[in-house]
Amino acid sequence: MPTSLKALNTLTLTASLPGGVRFETEAGPLEVTCYAPGIFRLRFGVDARPDYDLLVAPPEAPEVIVTSDAGSYRLACGDLVLELLPDPLRLRLLRGDKVLLGSTEDGHISGGWRLPPLARADDLWQIALRLRSKEPAYGLGEKYGPLDRRGQLIESWNEDALGVNAERSYKNCPFAWSTAGWGVFVHTTGRVQHGVGYPQWSHRSYVLRVEDAVLDLFLMAAETPAAMLERYTHLTGRAPRIPRWSLGVWLSRCYYKTGDELLAAARGMREAHFPCDVITLDGRAWLKVQTRFGFEWDDERYPDPAAFVQQVKALGYRLCVWEYPYISIHNPLFDELAEKGYLLRDAEGAPYLLQWDAGTFGTVLTPLPTSGILDFTNPAAYAWYRDMHERLFAVGVDVLKTDFGEQVGLEAVAFNGATGDQLHNVYPLLYNRCVYEATARYHEGEPLVWGRSGWTGSQRYPMQWGGDSQGDWEGLAASIRGGLSWGMSGVPFYTHDIGGFYDLHKCKPMPEHYIRSMQVGVLSSHTRFHGTTCREPWEFGPEVETIVREWLELRYRLIPYLEACAEEASRTGLPVMRAMPLAFPKDRVAWDFEEQYMLGPALLVAPVLCEDGAVTLYLPAGVWYDFWTGERIEGPAVLERQMSLEQTPIYGRAGTYLPLGPVVQNTEELPQPTPIEEVWVFGELPAGTSLSDDVKIKQFV
Repeated sequence: MPTSLKALNTLTLTASLPGGVRFETEAGPLEVTCYAPGIFRLRFGVDARPDYDLLVAPPEAPEVIVTSDAGSYRLACGDLVLELLPDPLRLRLLRGDKVLLGSTEDGHISGGWRLPPLARADDLWQIALRLRSKEPAYGLGEKYGPLDRRGQLIESWNEDALGVNAERSYKNCPFAWSTAGWGVFVHTTGRVQHGVGYPQWSHRSYVLRVEDAVLDLFLMAAETPAAMLERYTHLTGRAPRIPRWSLGVWLSRCYYKTGDELLAAARGMREAHFPCDVITLDGRAWLKVQTRFGFEWDDERYPDPAAFVQQVKALGYRLCVWEYPYISIHNPLFDELAEKGYLLRDAEGAPYLLQWDAGTFGTVLTPLPTSGILDFTNPAAYAWYRDMHERLFAVGVDVLKTDFGEQVGLEAVAFNGATGDQLHNVYPLLYNRCVYEATARYHEGEPLVWGRSGWTGSQRYPMQWGGDSQGDWEGLAASIRGGLSWGMSGVPFYTHDIGGFYDLHKCKPMPEHYIRSMQVGVLSSHTRFHGTTCREPWEFGPEVETIVREWLELRYRLIPYLEACAEEASRTGLPVMRAMPLAFPKDRVAWDFEEQYMLGPALLVAPVLCEDGAVTLYLPAGVWYDFWTGERIEGPAVLERQMSLEQTPIYGRAGTYLPLGPVVQNTEELPQPTPIEEVWVFGELPAGTSLSDDVKIKQFV
């Protein structure tokens, strides 16, 4: 229990620092600095940890005025003030006279604090912060439950979630923020527990328990959630430009058993005029499972990989192929890499072996071989893995699906001295960074990976999808929340498996669910069909084919708008899919509609999440226009809608506009720059906006 740790009490000033000061405490030195405007940093202990470049912005060390009174200290930077008080050691973050964040005030009837505000026991740190009633908290990575973390116990620890049905997740990030104007980020690779008003601990406190040798804490203040994400991504980086073709449709299946099967699906999409840009060979589709992963094509199915890839290219597709950073003990590479020290080791110095639980995947997936884990902390191993990708790009591969990455065990030891508990969370970042850099080096155009796992800074290596969702209505709802949660954690691009990855009864999706899932995919930053059964539109009947075709054509018409959203993400850190608390932080009613979202600045999307097509949605204050009918609606308003399969609720926000391009079969048919064929103006065109005279304008009034 968090009440069992011993409180820190004393605070002795020992030195001045650029932008702050150093104190001595019972837990060793404490450095407190203003890292940048709006950001204070508190670092307890001597920091000898490996640097994984989680922070990309150097400290700016703005002017800080330090004053003291009766053992308390006050650090002022602009209009932001951090107060530190002793006995017990506490803090308060203020803007002017307003307290934005402070230490817990959870007291005990016998006197004193029930929860120590700051405490330490060996390499476990604890900080307890005050939460006001109904004060929400958001972020903390990809989580599938309620977006407001209040009342939840969240763990920042990457796991193969095997679905989207519980707290465990593939992508974590120890960064939380509130519409009250504060943000908290723990700079660590260790496990972090977040009891966010968790009633078993304290319903009035946000308790962080950090497993690390150092407690490195950033406290942030911002007027809006958008500004908060801008501050956080200033620290940890923003997404680079993404290739236009990635915004097109991706087709995949787990899995196409032969090259001919993939080519048949690729031809089927073209012959039936379903727009599509990328097709994927999943893990069993191009590799021998017993020896994967070693960059070798299965020579029995692909005797001439280059010739096969050219057939894919001739149909107008980019090719994505699957990988993971584990090398089977049955692959000759295993002994070679072990000899060179390129694999993680155990305490005795032997290769650390990943033993898969044979029951984990049941009969859904093939049992996996015992494997070694590549050690990305070894510069030579990193360079080897990066450069081995050259052979894939040389035959025409365009992008890698970087699957897994969550399996580093606690007993593992890395080249840089990190133990498994220190490396586990950051391993996916190193893995995806390596493959992203390989793509930048060996493939033309803006690089991209299609990744599953992530940590602080993953936004710098786009993009991520939502893992193995269950193919039913609750799986779809959880996937939406996972994407919105990841976006509120500073990562702008995300999508889910259209149709869900697996079905409880091992059936293909029901047509209604398939269509609704597809509509969400079209109205996400990226769009991919994928699952353990067929996902091609013609497998679901003529009516479904017609609806899917029309929606995929809409997807390609939206590309100019989505490109603008992606560029904004690179500038500001704002996600393409914006949860209601992020888009409307002053509207408390909006916060409760956790599955609807803004797609960029112009479109409000309210997905259909049940078989009968019924939707309850909320339009915040202002004027909105029905995307399908043009109906003008004054918000705030709660609406009940009954939607046909052909439509899902979409509303245009007054004062914005929607640039639309032409219908094409893939993005290669689009000239540079992206052509705008038509502009939908919702209400009045924003002041200062100019449109080309030859662009057709549709105005909603």
